[in-house]
Amino acid sequence: MLRGLTTVRFHTADLAAAERWYTELLGTGPYFRRPGYAEFRIGDYEHELGLLDSKYVGDLGAHGDGHAAGAVIYWHVDDVRSALDRLVSLGATAHEPVREFGEGFVGASVVDPFGNILGIMQNRHYTEILAAR
Repeated sequence: MLRGLTTVRFHTADLAAAERWYTELLGTGPYFRRPGYAEFRIGDYEHELGLLDSKYVGDLGAHGDGHAAGAVIYWHVDDVRSALDRLVSLGATAHEPVREFGEGFVGASVVDPFGNILGIMQNRHYTEILAAR
């Protein structure tokens, strides 16, 4: 049923700042824009990362306190420790420390400057699939 990552949507109160920050992190700008939204294509499979201005969230997963619900999405990286260092150097805050999930799986997460949790992982299944392409 779940065949692969398509779009991850983060919410931000400052879309322009979030767009600049993710452009710096990813090394490329959004490929799609509309008022209140910017979307990047990233990674080996061109997954989509969307940034939505929080004022458009409305009832889409909002809690009683007005904050939108979210999820931790782990993105494959070649070196978790280096990626974590880079994220922190760009203003992210460490959320979950680097840890082993199992043989061939190492992960961590940060909170980006806009309050979103961003997970990073060295994932051996990902590299096996990539090698088989």
